[in-house]
Amino acid sequence: MTNRPTRRDLLIATGTAGAAALTVGCGDSGGDSSSSVSPGRSGGTPGQELTTTDDIPVGGGKVFADEKVVVTQPEAGEFKAFSAVCTHQHCLVTTVADGTIDCPCHGSKFKITNGAVAHPPATEPLPPKDIVVEGNSIRLV
Repeated sequence: MTNRPTRRDLLIATGTAGAAALTVGCGDSGGDSSSSVSPGRSGGTPGQELTTTDDIPVGGGKVFADEKVVVTQPEAGEFKAFSAVCTHQHCLVTTVADGTIDCPCHGSKFKITNGAVAHPPATEPLPPKDIVVEGNSIRLV
């Protein structure tokens, strides 16, 4: 007598594999595992210069992936910074366009003015990051 898997065994194995795949992270962006970020990791070094004010467009912003920070300039001379880790499933946001900070994994969008959710599935805003603007330099606090 052979030990062939039963239909029940196959369903259990398939369900377990599917559940494991769901817990891996926030989607797949072309196989690049760097797009998913551990929620406990913080980015940037206090005092570190991120950029200059000239590099942040008015009404837009720039993502600093290595530091996991996004800096925006909602209005001329007003600079804001937020975590670049999406609050939905911890993917790294990648773009700032049309007044929002955008996550490529599931389409969440956040307002450049305050990090609030502009488009779900995220339900929590991006946490603010402390920066200081000194002259033309934007630094993490």
